[in-house]
Amino acid sequence: MKTLFPKKECHIPKWFVIDGKGKTLGRLAVEVSKLLRGKENSYYTPGVDQGNFVVILNATQIEISGNKALDKKYYRHSQTPGSLKVENFQQLQERIPARIIEKAVWGMLPKGPLGREFYRRLFVYADDQIIYKKDKNGIVKTITLENAASENWIKVEI
Repeated sequence: MKTLFPKKECHIPKWFVIDGKGKTLGRLAVEVSKLLRGKENSYYTPGVDQGNFVVILNATQIEISGNKALDKKYYRHSQTPGSLKVENFQQLQERIPARIIEKAVWGMLPKGPLGREFYRRLFVYADDQIIYKKDKNGIVKTITLENAASENWIKVEI
């Protein structure tokens, strides 16, 4: 009997929505990276794209332990001499709260083309709602945690 090898074409990705309110940064990032890679499937294969889409809401309300709000540093560099920018967790959370979760999840994904494909499926929002326009009617529509099931999204409790 031959071993079954799952193909990318046979996988239909799911959409998961996670509320980041009161969640610890590292524990949230671990669960999100598992969902992005598709590790919850029984037929998981490391080299095949079997991942899902993940939407994280309330990025402004994530928590960290200890004194990391002032001690944890985030670096960015524009590749010009003397342009290294350093800011701590608290400053970055005030400026761009979604970037904190994105950097934590990126660190837990494989580096390479497959990891970049997983990372493109991550959507992080600072608020508890997603506002977007419909193409046909131009009507503004809002998705929250309560009506996420109507969009066929799976709410995940971590």
